[in-house]
Amino acid sequence: MDELSELPEQEEPANLRFLRRMVTVLTTVMIVGVLVVIGLLVTRLSSESPILPSEIALPDGAKPVAFTQAADWYAIVTDANEILIFDRFTGALQQTVTVE
Repeated sequence: MDELSELPEQEEPANLRFLRRMVTVLTTVMIVGVLVVIGLLVTRLSSESPILPSEIALPDGAKPVAFTQAADWYAIVTDANEILIFDRFTGALQQTVTVE
């Protein structure tokens, strides 16, 4: 045991020191990046948007096929190849687009 304690300490090679610092920096950047992504998800998903009406009055015989929404409007695609665009706040029909 005494022989091991008497060995001179060897200096760490420069490239190993650089590699150790690089791993530490990359780990820190990864942790910060994950925290930023989590923060953005929390702030974006918790934003309040206007509530849609519980019932949407479609023209006679129109059956909904798809639905999409934006900040101030929502659209219903019907089985008659029409897109009905409604005002999100009043529920009034703003525009009808016929798809050919």
